[in-house]
Amino acid sequence: MKRSTLLPLLVTILILCSSWGFFAHQKINQTAVFTLPSGMIGFYKRNIVYLTAHSVDPDKRRYIDTAEAPRHYLDVENFEADIDSIPEKWTDAVAKYGRAKLHEDGEVPWQIQKTYYRLVNAFKTLDSARILKYSADLGHYIADAHVPLHTTNNHNGQLSNQVGIHAFWESRLPELFSKDYNLYVGKANYIENPLKEAWKIVKHTHGLLDSVLKLEATLNSTFPSDQKYDYSERNNVVLKQYSFAYSKAYHDKMQGMVEKQMRSSILAIGSFWFSAWVDAGQPVLKNLILTPLTEDELLENTHRPATNEHPVREEL
Repeated sequence: MKRSTLLPLLVTILILCSSWGFFAHQKINQTAVFTLPSGMIGFYKRNIVYLTAHSVDPDKRRYIDTAEAPRHYLDVENFEADIDSIPEKWTDAVAKYGRAKLHEDGEVPWQIQKTYYRLVNAFKTLDSARILKYSADLGHYIADAHVPLHTTNNHNGQLSNQVGIHAFWESRLPELFSKDYNLYVGKANYIENPLKEAWKIVKHTHGLLDSVLKLEATLNSTFPSDQKYDYSERNNVVLKQYSFAYSKAYHDKMQGMVEKQMRSSILAIGSFWFSAWVDAGQPVLKNLILTPLTEDELLENTHRPATNEHPVREEL
């Protein structure tokens, strides 16, 4: 395949497969900046273009790093029938299931914690490149934890005859309706225990899963089949997509769920950023150093810290 035709195809695949979709991830990270206090918001506003653009880096890495994908989800049913039976601490989960199963069935709450402590360390060392990188990445993983279909092995409706519901819920609906959302969520809050907060998010999100699936299945059984889909062109590719009428009907049935999850994502991201800054001692975000990211960091090889990184203790 020619390079000129390969690039648009890869872009299209990324758009179709990305969690929350590029649009929603970027909007969420961008808006989270405005939850921050005076000691942080200046630096984050100056770098809002970076934080917005790089909010989707973890999705891009999924196609070059085989370890990346499980950092975005937790297939609850593959661990336990009841999410509360899954050990919250990483070491306890490894002891119960083994690393291979965790890498297969998902790690998102622990990935949030890992990335959080990397951000704390970046603040402590006044390392601007890593503050921005880990802020953008942390925002992505937290936002993913707010998507109900990231908490199930039925991630794309393939087990319930609803194939396509993943992108429908997290990409199509925000693109169509977020212009009418109220995304002002107030100011960030300090998080006492990042891991417990990550689990709180995942558990709440998983509790929405039945509604996500059942409401769409009910709508599908009554909606005229010839009005369910339409077509559009993106990156020179004709795409079959859910029609506006079907999308609106589903969106209305969920009674603001997508908006609420976007709002919750925004506040959580701002609160994790703020808490990392506080845990680092509230450093003044001026005259920061700029140490180029290593190749491993660019690929987010979290299993081996860069040699110039000063790790903090990570209670996993």
